[in-house]
Amino acid sequence: MSWEQVKLGDIFEIARGGSPRPIDQYITDDPNGLNWISIKDASNSSKYIYKTEKKIEPEGLHKTRLVHPNDFLLTNSMSFGRPYIMKTTGCIHDGWLVLSADKTKVDTDYFYHLLGSDFMYRKFTGLAAGAVVKNLNTELVKSVSVPLPPLAEQRRIASILDQADELRQKRQQAIEKLDQLLRVTFIDMFGDPVSNPKGWDLRSVGEISESKLGKMLDKKKQSSEIDQYKYLRNANVQWFRFDLSDVFEMEFNEKDRKNCELKFGDVLVCEGGEPGRAAIWKNDLENCFFQKALHRVRLDMTQILPEYFVWLFWFYSKNGGFDDHITVATIAHLTGVKMKAMQIPIPPLSLQEDFQQKVNEIEVLKTTLENSSKLFESLFESLQNQAFNGTL
Repeated sequence: MSWEQVKLGDIFEIARGGSPRPIDQYITDDPNGLNWISIKDASNSSKYIYKTEKKIEPEGLHKTRLVHPNDFLLTNSMSFGRPYIMKTTGCIHDGWLVLSADKTKVDTDYFYHLLGSDFMYRKFTGLAAGAVVKNLNTELVKSVSVPLPPLAEQRRIASILDQADELRQKRQQAIEKLDQLLRVTFIDMFGDPVSNPKGWDLRSVGEISESKLGKMLDKKKQSSEIDQYKYLRNANVQWFRFDLSDVFEMEFNEKDRKNCELKFGDVLVCEGGEPGRAAIWKNDLENCFFQKALHRVRLDMTQILPEYFVWLFWFYSKNGGFDDHITVATIAHLTGVKMKAMQIPIPPLSLQEDFQQKVNEIEVLKTTLENSSKLFESLFESLQNQAFNGTL
């Protein structure tokens, strides 16, 4: 089906926000102030902005831009193209674009899906290509051509995509609930590890493990292309998992490989960045080693199990458990000396084994859901493509 192609500027009033400066002088606690909309007010899981954390003095209105319910907001840099629908009135700074629709031509839900689709992202990316900073501006956005079905057809398409999107989100919510279940299970079994209310024995990390940092990256000392091997760096280690989508290589001679080998069950802990972030190595990649930005912690499994150790570190990270052990100059670091000296609670091994079993069972469920979610993402993208080329 062939639909009319129109430019966004023909069906929306498009404008950029503005900011009274210095903004700190306009921020107010007065409940009668004007809502001041920031990216913090936009949830990744919601298409709406209902309220704001901050307000500004009404005197700042002439230096900013007022937006209204059902206006679209787009970020104009970095994650450009992500749409949000206003459910309140407020003011926007120059990091936002506002699109106010001609209601006789535009169904809000249809354009929410269109503006947030890969179809539109590719258009926006193409417009921003070549720029040093990839920003959208009002003239570029006004010039984008989009398919404009009749209003009744827009509503039909939006209804189908809403239902599909709801199913997609339910899968993601199920994954998040499994993570919540593990957090609750840990506290139920072991108590808060920071305050140790169950009175478990304390031992230093140095007592219950061997740990070391990996090889320092020094491009000047790279001598050959023969001994190039993959290695893990800080960015590859996420909480409870490894991101292996972008793994670098460098030279590891025989001595390096022996010193920096990884074995099943080793725990990799970030020294900097987000100090303490950790994941369990399960031979995810062959012939892979690790860089100096990471600690390799090889636990004495007669005393402590990796699943308990990593979750313990997660709770420490989120609840101030590392505060007395992190060295802060310009960047926070968890040094080898400080980590080895940390006193941590050690519950009975049998209890740790019970927790390990629960973790493994939930990880199997998560993997199934994540695979299903990836398939559904692909199907949803296909559905969007059909919707916007007139074949749905």
